[in-house]
Amino acid sequence: MTAELVVTPDLRRLVEYAGASGDFYEMHYDLDFARDLGHPDLAVHGLLKAAFLGRLVTAWLGDRGRLVSFEVSYRGMDFRDRPFTCRLTVAEQQGDRLVLDLDGGGTTLGRAEVIMNREEDT
Repeated sequence: MTAELVVTPDLRRLVEYAGASGDFYEMHYDLDFARDLGHPDLAVHGLLKAAFLGRLVTAWLGDRGRLVSFEVSYRGMDFRDRPFTCRLTVAEQQGDRLVLDLDGGGTTLGRAEVIMNREEDT
């Protein structure tokens, strides 16, 4: 089973995230600064990309279970106004416990573990 979410972070989203997280590193909002670092555009915050993956997991899960672990690693950069595609694949299942492989465009990879509700619990 797989699921997908595509988001396109724009300048507003980057500024909102910077305000919420307190991450005001200039490469996320100052285009000249980002370009001086050699980037083609403003960089999307790593934790914002993790949040997109988390949103995919919780939307896919809904009220059918609960998230028990979530981890990501960053492998590359993504930039504003470009689609960021998140994918979820069920990698393992042992009873009501599922391990999910997460892929954010190849630049943000992760795993999540969920426990599905038993039918008698619903």
